[in-house]
Amino acid sequence: MDWKNRPVVVTGGASFIGSHLVDALVQRGAMVWVVDDLSSGRLENLEDSLKQGRIEFIQADLREPGIAERIMKGKAVVFHLAADHGGRGYVDLHQADCVGNLLLDSLVFRACHTGKVEKVVYASSGCVYPNHLQNDPEQDLYLKEEMVGPPYDADNLYGWAKLMAEMTLQAFYRDYGMKSANCRYFTVYGPRGVENHAVIAMIARAFLEQDPFVVWGTGEQIRNWTYVSDIVRGTILAAERIDDGAAVNLGTMERVRVLDAAQEVLRYTKRRTRIQTRPEMPTGPYNRVADNSLARKLLDWEPEVKFRDGLHRTIDWYFSTKKVEEVRREFEAKLTGR
Repeated sequence: MDWKNRPVVVTGGASFIGSHLVDALVQRGAMVWVVDDLSSGRLENLEDSLKQGRIEFIQADLREPGIAERIMKGKAVVFHLAADHGGRGYVDLHQADCVGNLLLDSLVFRACHTGKVEKVVYASSGCVYPNHLQNDPEQDLYLKEEMVGPPYDADNLYGWAKLMAEMTLQAFYRDYGMKSANCRYFTVYGPRGVENHAVIAMIARAFLEQDPFVVWGTGEQIRNWTYVSDIVRGTILAAERIDDGAAVNLGTMERVRVLDAAQEVLRYTKRRTRIQTRPEMPTGPYNRVADNSLARKLLDWEPEVKFRDGLHRTIDWYFSTKKVEEVRREFEAKLTGR
């Protein structure tokens, strides 16, 4: 696909992942409209593109009447990343807010259909996978796309909303021929990340020199943290190569124990402190790792950034851009907020 002068929309484009996607599309020559209500996104994430006049920014709530229809009309591709979302603390403790994603996604998809958008690329999540499969961290488990039910058992209302959005896009393709792709993101981290996600929270604790160094859960949880540049590249490839609403995992197959990640943060930042686990805090599944073989087949995609390398890059970014007093003032609220 030639992106030069192609009119595209990125919803949630001032957010962590969204802003990196905007940067990549601008580099490819696309004409980019960014729509974000700035409830969690930040304009500073788009600073370079805004200064250069490379994007059009629209501050708006896509749930308000007529907004989605006006913005989507006549666009070629819509990357839909906007959502009421956060990290594990937010997903577990703010489920009523996450229900709003059902309305948001429905309105955006309907506007894309009536506005004759060529393709929708949706930011789905590993949260669509059945909880009952992900309980044993000792199991050598890799989640394949076809493991998403029935029976369905998504992760909280956030996961159910993501699952319903995937099904909606597949129905729109079958019934209306609207092309789409569903990208299942697995535990994304990197520069511009927020402290409500585990990697940035651990980096922030080291930055603040917290003692003890707190880890939510037992620390035995297994994750496959995926660097943001790999996620963005996979998302754009999905836009280029998937039409039928198929879901594809975007995640590494590195199995990383949370305790091991915490220890690497402490080692790299030269902090000597005691790790304290908090099993009573929001934890999520104990074994969530993607199988990315379908992405390799359909997209010719695989992650380029190993976890340790990406973690070091992210620590360097955080330590060079953050101010201790600002982080300390906002840290506890961000752990369960947006």
